[in-house]
Amino acid sequence: MRLETHARSSRPKILVVLHQENSSPGRVGQELVKRGFGLDIRKPRFGDSLPGTMDNHAGAVIFGGPMSANDPDAFVRKEIDWIDVPLREEKPFLGICLGAQMMVKQLGGKVTAHRDELVEIGYYPLKPTDAGKSLMEWPDKVYQWHKEGFTLPGCCELLATSPTYPHQAIRYGANAFGIQFHPELTHSMMVRWTTKGAPRLELPGAQQRRDHFAGRFVHDAAVRSWLDRFLDIWIGTAERPAMHMPRMSAAE
Repeated sequence: MRLETHARSSRPKILVVLHQENSSPGRVGQELVKRGFGLDIRKPRFGDSLPGTMDNHAGAVIFGGPMSANDPDAFVRKEIDWIDVPLREEKPFLGICLGAQMMVKQLGGKVTAHRDELVEIGYYPLKPTDAGKSLMEWPDKVYQWHKEGFTLPGCCELLATSPTYPHQAIRYGANAFGIQFHPELTHSMMVRWTTKGAPRLELPGAQQRRDHFAGRFVHDAAVRSWLDRFLDIWIGTAERPAMHMPRMSAAE
């Protein structure tokens, strides 16, 4: 048992930031573990600290949550400010939904609701830009759960768009990405979200619960394949990290 614990502790670690007591890194976490990484899960909302340097971590992921990146809570501001650490040290960073919106705010962008108060809750179309196509193939539809979107900071590259919320995937430099959608979603997470979050399914633009599960049956295989390709580009494996191009400057 001691050897097993030591082996696990010696794995390169990914810092995982979650926002609810029972939150899970889902499929993203599962795939990172399969790639040989350990998960250092922290919840600043409940008092966990964040490191002052990424020296002891191979990368970081900030996941979504029901709160807004515009909320005045101290932990929200703390996380937004902290994102400067992986960006400055050029360590792989991934923001998912709320995490992406936090990254955008760190980079000087804005997070706002749709002008017609439309939400994306369910499966919605995704279209890669030319820059996105040059990186990988993308699924036709992805799972969404949000009522706010983000602007595109001038220092970022747009990788994917959609009709309702045009900024769906962005890249800063070579190895920092923000995505509005949820590739981490597992079946059990969908059951939990559509049960506990049932009132949100009544918001304008949201899809009915049965359509979520029908959409998963049709689109999940493509999303799973996309995630595998994305992780190859973003982080690689513990034994063979991804090779990144030089960081893009704001002038570029």
